[in-house]
Amino acid sequence: MAHFPDALLTGYRRFRETGWKHERERWTDLAEGQSPRVMVIACSDSRADPATIFDTAPGEIFTVRNVANLVPPLELGGGRHGVSAALEFAVTILEVEQIVVMGHGRCGGCHAALTQSFKGARPGEGGFIAHWIDLLDEARERVVAEHGEANERPALRAMEHETVKVSLANLRTFPCIREREAAGRLTLHGAWFAIASGELHLLDQATGAFAPA
Repeated sequence: MAHFPDALLTGYRRFRETGWKHERERWTDLAEGQSPRVMVIACSDSRADPATIFDTAPGEIFTVRNVANLVPPLELGGGRHGVSAALEFAVTILEVEQIVVMGHGRCGGCHAALTQSFKGARPGEGGFIAHWIDLLDEARERVVAEHGEANERPALRAMEHETVKVSLANLRTFPCIREREAAGRLTLHGAWFAIASGELHLLDQATGAFAPA
């Protein structure tokens, strides 16, 4: 039998002695159900954990994480719809009031989208990544038109920002989201986290610019 990672077991034991024991009442309440007011769509990158960045407690945010914090547009056929199912649950069952799409600096998925480093790869050798990040093909064209093909920091940051905007636009293809936003029952936000400085930048959706929070 494979040996379970020691670092995880050590962390679990810390949690049992601190977080769980000290907040036993919270965990008892959470055992009966959840009622988060905010959904966060973030990258799977190990450096961009929303619970850490926003210093939240269990039960406060409903989170979906995937490569490059992407939301595919509404699609009714083919494939599995993990992100769509999570959105449907958060919006129609939990009735969250806010959805935050959070990108981050040094994003490997955005780098791959910009450089097309997995283009033509077979499934299991980068092909799944390539097919996922082709959601960013149009955004890549915009970035390349402004910054050129060079794999440099301004272009990569622009790609990271565009990814947030793409996901926000795709969120609005879902009728349950569009209707609630129009009725003032749901608000969508964009954010970008700078790993090196620890700063969060917020998107002004009217201008398309990001500025420090």
